[in-house]
Amino acid sequence: MGVPGPALAAGGSAVPVGRAHAAVLFDMDGTLVDSTASVVRCWVRLAEELGVGLDRLRAAAGHGRPARDIVADLLPGEDERVRAAALARITELEVADVEGVVALPGAVAALTAAGARGAIVTSCTRDLAVARWSAAGLPVPAVVVTADDVARGKPDPEPFLSGARLLGVDPARCLVVEDAPAGLVAGRAAGAATLAVTTTHAAEDLDADLVVPDLAAVRWHADADGVTLLPA
Repeated sequence: MGVPGPALAAGGSAVPVGRAHAAVLFDMDGTLVDSTASVVRCWVRLAEELGVGLDRLRAAAGHGRPARDIVADLLPGEDERVRAAALARITELEVADVEGVVALPGAVAALTAAGARGAIVTSCTRDLAVARWSAAGLPVPAVVVTADDVARGKPDPEPFLSGARLLGVDPARCLVVEDAPAGLVAGRAAGAATLAVTTTHAAEDLDADLVVPDLAAVRWHADADGVTLLPA
């Protein structure tokens, strides 16, 4: 059993290093792949097409939230048809724009180690998730939960509860891996242990059991007991 080294900062009481987890539920954008440049380009273009100022876009946007929730906040006075058209447009833009989308450090190793005990739980639609993981060259686990599969997105725990259910494990025995505050709120609400990476947010903004720079900062060991994190 390992202990945290200098690169591992404990942020909670249930530090998940040296503990076997029945499953690992990975967020995608900002955790497994860097899609920031594409996200910014596409949302700025949508705002321009809608005639929405960047200040309103910044106020509505929130990393880790489903696009449908951001669109609802961006167009609060519009009817459902207008919102649906805007949602379809941002999906179209993002699926077509995967320039610069790459795997983040440690992502491939983490997914490979988790194997059949791993799942991707993303706020993307399925089409967008496929476009991004294909561009990044990620191995894709058998279980993938997208915005198309749930009624309520992060910070609601439904996406992670769904991932645990599809893997056939107790959410309390899972490790949620996230880069965004909304995703960490969802993971904690699901009862899981949480690991945060500081790829998109500062460590002080991430309320997790363990905070690391990226997934290469820990080693992933899988055996009959589950998936265990060890210091790199």
